[in-house]
Amino acid sequence: MSAEPTLLAPDDGQETQLPPPSTGRSGWASLRPLVLRLHFYAGVLIAPFLLIAATTGLLYACSYQAEKIVYSHELRVPVGENKAELPLSKQVAAARKAHPEGTVSAVRPSPEDGATTRVLLSGAPGVDSKYTLAVFVNPYNGEVRGALEQYGSTGALPLRTWIDELHRDLHLGEPGRLYSELAASWLWVIAGGGVVLWFGRRRAQRKVRGSTGRRRTLSLHGSVGVWAATGLVFLSATGLTWSTYAGESVGDLREAIGQTTPELTASAAGGEHAGHGGPGPAGATGGDVVGLDAVLKAARAEGLADPVEVVPPADASSAYVVRQIQRSWPEKQDSVAVDPATGEVTEVLRFADYPVLAKLSRWGIDAHTGTLFGLANQIALAVLALGLITMIVWGYRMWWQRGRGGSFGRPLPRGAWQDVPAYVLVPLMAVIAVLGYFVPLLGIPLAAFLAVDIALGEIAYRRGRRSYG
Repeated sequence: MSAEPTLLAPDDGQETQLPPPSTGRSGWASLRPLVLRLHFYAGVLIAPFLLIAATTGLLYACSYQAEKIVYSHELRVPVGENKAELPLSKQVAAARKAHPEGTVSAVRPSPEDGATTRVLLSGAPGVDSKYTLAVFVNPYNGEVRGALEQYGSTGALPLRTWIDELHRDLHLGEPGRLYSELAASWLWVIAGGGVVLWFGRRRAQRKVRGSTGRRRTLSLHGSVGVWAATGLVFLSATGLTWSTYAGESVGDLREAIGQTTPELTASAAGGEHAGHGGPGPAGATGGDVVGLDAVLKAARAEGLADPVEVVPPADASSAYVVRQIQRSWPEKQDSVAVDPATGEVTEVLRFADYPVLAKLSRWGIDAHTGTLFGLANQIALAVLALGLITMIVWGYRMWWQRGRGGSFGRPLPRGAWQDVPAYVLVPLMAVIAVLGYFVPLLGIPLAAFLAVDIALGEIAYRRGRRSYG
């Protein structure tokens, strides 16, 4: 939606027609009508997708705290008098006695006083293969507090999982992911265009106090947009890193320059996008010599503090994998492989040794999902979502106010690109072409818009109603 009052006369606020482009313009004067038109049409056409993404994102930002309340019985227990916990193997045995179905795929020991241990079962009857069945065990007495489906490496329970899938794909599966990728692909363009238009205005036109009608709506829209722009661009960039098409391009680029996320050779599970993936490799806690308690002790000796996850061997030739799973700052992402026959650590992978882009991707995803800085992160995401929702509403209101409050205003005149100097237009088109290739849900809609716009222009020309350009 437009952040520039170019259709309003500066004194009386009445709508005026934009003048035809004059030859000889240079710099911002030639680019401004083009940016204005792109910002307006992108806002009008993409805003519904952004509105859905912002609303569901707001729900997701609130889901962490809601989850603690809804599932408090499963997540928390009274702390034992001497705070002595049962051996991990006995806690797993209690979980298996209550739920013998499926296979133990991972164990998450109680990370703090009063928190339950999670025993994760894969292949449980009635549980989708994308999920595990989390059995919650009181670490002090072995009481099974309940069992819930869990999704991803962040340990999302049913409420947060449902909201997460709503935000990601509207519960439509892979086809539904196109909506969120479309929104992420265009969010940075709309936000960036709005900022450019805002700072291109005269200082007097930015004032809110004393203004009324469309001018006031525009000022509010632009002011909130400028403050939120950095956060919105960040959400756009991080959202694209695990999208279907742009995410694949990012992954290919990182692989080509040697910046992929490393993994222990003992396990093919994990990866930085595991928060949106299924369970790790299934295994069994039996059949080894040393057992879970010795494996956990060996990992502790290597400095792996809570919270951790213990993954049993996937097969006879594999090792136990113990990895830290703290996604809040400072992140704990170290992992070790432990020989099930000897209890010796055979491999160590430190987060400090990750490539730079692997670290940035990890931090970016965790900030996007609200885990990096905990509650403060979630509040910031909620504020950004509310800001985006408000800006979209104000944008459509401005469009309505341009039509005198009785209908939506007329589209902005076409032909603005003709006034852009060739030395600016040609590189600009080249940059857009490259971006469109790597971010197809930006490039394809933009190409479609240009094709439709040109066709409508020709139709208007043949009818003798074509505007300049």
